Amino acid sequence: MIKFITNIFKTLNSNSHPKEIAHAICCGMLLGFMPKTNALWYVLFFIFCFLRINKACYLLFTILFSMITPFLDPIFDKIGFAILSYEPLIPTYIKMLEIPYLPLTRFNNTIVMGSLASGIVLYIPVYIIARLIVRLWRGVIRQAFVNSKLVKAFYKIPLISKFISVSKELSK
Repeated sequence: MIKFITNIFKTLNSNSHPKEIAHAICCGMLLGFMPKTNALWYVLFFIFCFLRINKACYLLFTILFSMITPFLDPIFDKIGFAILSYEPLIPTYIKMLEIPYLPLTRFNNTIVMGSLASGIVLYIPVYIIARLIVRLWRGVIRQAFVNSKLVKAFYKIPLISKFISVSKELSK
């Protein structure tokens, strides 16, 4: 766990392009919003693993967004219901249900459809915000954070200094 958290901070400070980190955050958001009980989630997870994104940020933000999703499920349910009850698309949904294995994606579930649609709509705004935050972190916030009295006092705690030394040894 310590190595994982260390990798996140290394990523923010590394030479990797901010777009890789921003895409990882957005892919994590998309998967974090969706219920994990359908084939669509696993297909997207598998596809995202092969994209050129930062895998540590991807997994971290998938977990983080999964933790806030239960609070957003009523909103996803309403959005999904609106999409699935849209009259012109109902014949298309009926034909999609007849395609083998496609019902395993549970696209006809209001929460699955609403969370997928919300994730797709929020992808671009979250991407832009994430890129700005990474640039701000690298340009301004990192130095202020490292030089703050609180962080310096935190590093002086014996247990924390031991964790830092262990994580440095693990990263070698």
